[in-house]
Amino acid sequence: MPRGRPVRSDIRQNVVDILQYLKKGYGYQIAKIYNSIFPECTMEVIYYHLRKGVKLDEFMIEKIAKEKGNYSWGSEVEKIYYKLGSAAQPRPSKRIEEFLKSR
Repeated sequence: MPRGRPVRSDIRQNVVDILQYLKKGYGYQIAKIYNSIFPECTMEVIYYHLRKGVKLDEFMIEKIAKEKGNYSWGSEVEKIYYKLGSAAQPRPSKRIEEFLKSR
């Protein structure tokens, strides 16, 4: 058995499944959807799996957009939009599909 942590992750697989139906999304949006459907996890965990997924080619960065608004930290936010990469293996999920249709 190889040493270290396994590369596979249930959380990252669930994010892959969410992006299959969303087509593209940014971290906060994905985290809100994830926590509505699955057992809650922190935003940091979602962002970690998005970054790890980019390294593993499960996700690709589609664009990085700076958007103006009135946020508690200032007037601008940088959103990184992700989409599925070449190594992603999405699974069909009625649970995710029904949640996104009802939204």
